[in-house]
Amino acid sequence: MWRVMRTGLLGLIVTPISLSVSPALAQNLAQEKPVFEHIIPNAEGKSLVAVVVIYPPGGKSPSHHHARSAFIYAYVLSGAIRSQVDDEPAKVYRVGEGFNEVPGSHHRISENASDKDPASLLAIFVVDSKDKPLTIPDPK
Repeated sequence: MWRVMRTGLLGLIVTPISLSVSPALAQNLAQEKPVFEHIIPNAEGKSLVAVVVIYPPGGKSPSHHHARSAFIYAYVLSGAIRSQVDDEPAKVYRVGEGFNEVPGSHHRISENASDKDPASLLAIFVVDSKDKPLTIPDPK
């Protein structure tokens, strides 16, 4: 039992370090949870992928690009999300609102608009089936 707990604790410590993020900062990062991935039968080579992104209070995702072929529609499930894509002005999206990203977009800001309440969104990707990874953080 102690070995299992020790291994689990080690994973909690090593994971943020391996991602070059301090444990304190890791608590503020958004978490991505895959919902489904299906090949689109009538669109050869394309897949439909859904991911829920959960932002803790004050949480954010680092600026990033997505897979080169990815067309994305993001729909706010809870809370409020501040987003900036390319050179458009940053905007806050609330529950029931959404936005899209065309292939090649640069997602400059993706964060919880609240320091007190969590927020989440559903991101739906239409992407080339072989185009991985879906999210590529900007180099630091």
